[in-house]
Amino acid sequence: MATPVRTQEPGAVVPVPPGGPAAAVPATGLRARLGRATGTAPGRLRLAGALLAVLTVAFGALTAWQVNSRAQAAERVVSYSQPLSQAAADIHRSLADADTTAATGFLLAGAEPKAVRDRYEQDLATASRLITEAAARTTASSPAQGWLTTLNQQVPVYAGLVEAARADNRQGFPLGGAYLRYASDQMRTVLLPAAAQLTAAENQELADDFAEAKAVPWAAYGLGVVTLGALVWVQIRLFRRTNRVFNPGLLGATAAVLAGALWLTVAGLDAHNGLARSESRGAAPLRALNAARVDVLTARLAENLHFVARGSSTTYADLWTTTTEHLESRKEGDGDLPRGGTLVTALRLAPPDASPAIGDARTRYEEWYDRHAAASRLENVDADYQGALDATVTVKEADVPKSADASFSAADQGLANAAGIELKEFRQAAEGIDGDLRTAAVAVALLALVAAVAAARGLGRRLAEYR
Repeated sequence: MATPVRTQEPGAVVPVPPGGPAAAVPATGLRARLGRATGTAPGRLRLAGALLAVLTVAFGALTAWQVNSRAQAAERVVSYSQPLSQAAADIHRSLADADTTAATGFLLAGAEPKAVRDRYEQDLATASRLITEAAARTTASSPAQGWLTTLNQQVPVYAGLVEAARADNRQGFPLGGAYLRYASDQMRTVLLPAAAQLTAAENQELADDFAEAKAVPWAAYGLGVVTLGALVWVQIRLFRRTNRVFNPGLLGATAAVLAGALWLTVAGLDAHNGLARSESRGAAPLRALNAARVDVLTARLAENLHFVARGSSTTYADLWTTTTEHLESRKEGDGDLPRGGTLVTALRLAPPDASPAIGDARTRYEEWYDRHAAASRLENVDADYQGALDATVTVKEADVPKSADASFSAADQGLANAAGIELKEFRQAAEGIDGDLRTAAVAVALLALVAAVAAARGLGRRLAEYR
């Protein structure tokens, strides 16, 4: 049975609920609820307390997150990026030194000193060990993995070619020289380029970590300014309504946020300065020095292989010219004054403690350059191949200190000493920065919590007055 519908008689008066038409349907929605909550003084105080609590806690959390991420980057610089970068440079240098030493031993043939052979074997062992360690520490997605795989596969191939050359040379077979030149060609066209690419990739990783560790946490600073602005605004509003100048809780919250911002600033500046110092006095000079060391070894290799080839090719003489120009380019006239090059750059970037070692290495390099020129005159002008060879590399004790080999060894040792000093400079400047940043992250987070509690207590006292 249908329910009858009551209709309004025409002209009838509809009763209006008390409070007007709007009172018939209560307002809903967030805006309406906020309006009711802020319609009274206690409601406004509660809302202000909630806002300050959210802002202070968010400031602490954001600051802790940003500073901790920079601490992780600083830790990677010391324990991951820089060691891998230096390992890549050491792989490059060890392989170049092995090639140079193999050529020296070949020239000395049966008179090859044990120290020369030991140095060659040590170079290959060092390179192999560093390749294995770098592969274990490098992620599978890193571009360095491809170069490490190439190096790992090709080092045994190179060693086998050198052994074949050495065996033929001891038996007096001319094929030994061809084997050695082919081995060296493989080193210079496959192994050393792969090592150079590996070094470049690891250097880029180091640069990225440096940049992340030194980045300014602008978001944290921005939220800190907003939080301080909110605290000041609430205190001004309270002063205008209550005529009370100070609210201890809100003053304490303001002081805590200011202390957190100050701690963040001091820790950030200290970290930035320490990382900048580690880069300018350690990482950057080491990169320049490693480039100079490889050039020195390449020049020595070209010098040795020229005699292995017995003048049958100008390839190695041209390589000597190109490499020494790269080491220390010279200006025509004015006594051939040096104007640039990897050796000059290494000396320019070196920290004060390393400068004397590089300066001495440069002096010995100049001596080596002159001795090479004298040996070239013996070979090309006097047609004295054996005399030129003895002036370059010899086992005669009386002539060893006067040879190009002695000058090369002294220059190489000087650069090695400088590398040790620069590595120490890097570690002294960079170590401990990550710990300081983590301490700052924890401290700012705790100060933010203190600020939240202080603001709540300060506004709670005002709320108590309305009970």
